Amino acid sequence: MTTVTHDELEPKQFENDEAEPKQFENDEAEENESLYPSETFKLTTTPNDFNISTIISFLDAGIFKIPDFQRNYVWDINKASKLIESLLIGLPIPQMFLYEKSRNEFYVIDGQQRLMSIYFFVKGRFPRASARQKLREAYSKGEFIKEEFLQDNKLFSNFSLTLDSKNSPQKNRFHGQDYKNLNPDDKITLDLSTIRNMIIKPSTDSDENVQSMFEIFNRLNSGGVNLNSQEIRMSLYSSNFLKEMLKMNENVVWRKLILNKENKDLRLKDVESILRLFGMLLAGYESVLKKENGREKVEYQNSIVGFLNNVANAIKYLDDEDVKFSSLLWEKFMTEISKLNNYDLNFSDEKNNRVSITFLESIFYGACRKAYIEKDLEKIKISEEYLNKLKLNSDFKDASTGKTTSKTNINNRLKIAYETHQSI
Repeated sequence: MTTVTHDELEPKQFENDEAEPKQFENDEAEENESLYPSETFKLTTTPNDFNISTIISFLDAGIFKIPDFQRNYVWDINKASKLIESLLIGLPIPQMFLYEKSRNEFYVIDGQQRLMSIYFFVKGRFPRASARQKLREAYSKGEFIKEEFLQDNKLFSNFSLTLDSKNSPQKNRFHGQDYKNLNPDDKITLDLSTIRNMIIKPSTDSDENVQSMFEIFNRLNSGGVNLNSQEIRMSLYSSNFLKEMLKMNENVVWRKLILNKENKDLRLKDVESILRLFGMLLAGYESVLKKENGREKVEYQNSIVGFLNNVANAIKYLDDEDVKFSSLLWEKFMTEISKLNNYDLNFSDEKNNRVSITFLESIFYGACRKAYIEKDLEKIKISEEYLNKLKLNSDFKDASTGKTTSKTNINNRLKIAYETHQSI
């Protein structure tokens, strides 16, 4: 069998590539999948009025957190100044939505632009365009925004209120003022101004919290373009494993031979596919992936979206050795795929450029399951004989068509894939 080198790989092209087709054939993981019946989980929403001083202290202490997926700070100084003026003169401003993830840990779901504008004014610094991309990195590593970062004049300018208009002869008494130079009464007014915060939290401490938090972000995010499932997961369930998947997504065999696309998906659909493969490997059949409590196992329950949420939450607790081995396993699997001399990974009779996701996850499980359990990469072998046996297996075919995401069908095809691999 001819081995295909990375340099020789030529990507297949999707028809009408600009239309962003689905990456895989028979992929039923729709974004609007219904997995949240009203009885599944309960939430409580509590209004809390925090004053500006409290909000600033909460930000500095890391109690209020800006999720990674939130868009960059985009307001200009004029809009930010209008917000501050509203607070100074006692006008109400829109409420914010916070998710209480744990004690003294709140995620800002809606209200980031307002929150950051207030913070910048109190700190006396306003971000230049060059700082906007760096802000996310600056406030994602423990301390909200380090003082030396704020004081970098290449990134920030002094924040004085910009309120006068050329079209209005009347001067605004707050124009040109900064926080430090406000008169004492105005400063007290601002410090004690309150903002209504709607705090959302699960009514009970249970596994359904994973799904409830996901759904809240899914419904309430307001960045203009609705976030998809994987974009939310990358923030809510941030872990070394998910970060490692970003590196796995760069594998040349994965991109050229399987996805048929060199450019990474900006909406992370390709990363979601990797998560699905590892989710099936670890928990799709005879799960070895434990939930947060360390006792119960993650198991598939007829919902790809819900399953991937639970997997993403659980892999946070894998140790560094597991993460490292998973990365090596991925590389080994892709190396074996590259040896197949452009074998058709489509499971249907029709010839097209799309790989069957059900076929791929089955191969991945069958070839890699024992290797993962025993931590032995040499057990990962993929041959055309193995793949042909699967394609000719009538029970496997039945489990790979129709309702491919049912628990019964997933269990059956993963079991068959594993047993077939062991028999060769």
